Amino acid sequence: MAKLEVVPKQPDLWTQLRGAAEDAAREEPRLASQLNAVVLAHEDFAGALSFQIARKLGDAELGAMTVREVALSAFAADPGIVAAAEADLKAVQERDPAIRSLLQPFMYFKGFQALQAWRVAHWLWEQDRDTLAFHFQSRISELFQLDIHPAARIGSGVFLDHGTGIVIGETAVIGDEVSMLHAVTLGGTGAERGDRHP
Repeated sequence: MAKLEVVPKQPDLWTQLRGAAEDAAREEPRLASQLNAVVLAHEDFAGALSFQIARKLGDAELGAMTVREVALSAFAADPGIVAAAEADLKAVQERDPAIRSLLQPFMYFKGFQALQAWRVAHWLWEQDRDTLAFHFQSRISELFQLDIHPAARIGSGVFLDHGTGIVIGETAVIGDEVSMLHAVTLGGTGAERGDRHP
């Protein structure tokens, strides 16, 4: 009879992210407060992600607390948003040989952060809350130099590496497990109505 090899179970994504934040806080005490606020103070991935989106997008017109409430509402109404964000983070881990842990893209990679903020903007769009969706789009563009229309459709496991100059139009469709670098435009075909993007 063949001997079965036991493969150790990998810790889940949230456990990996928390562990990386704990390690980083020990290694770089000057960042401990930030790491605690963004990752370690939260009970789950959704809490940390909503805080990170709010921390980035909040401004004088729409404060961080309000942005976080919107993100948490989106996550509660559609748990698929958080599942897609987890798949996106795993995609970065699998496809970017330069990262050392999940903490890097979560904290510092604008392509990942812009995509997660877009997921909230897209949820707003689907709820016919166009004005707030466009506010999110505008903030994403200002902060991250990516312009993603809230109506675009984007799958999960998506990796936007660097991201500078990415433009994704209103009727664009991006499937699952897609990687994009920078200076990519999924722009219009010139049609005035209907499906205008590749």
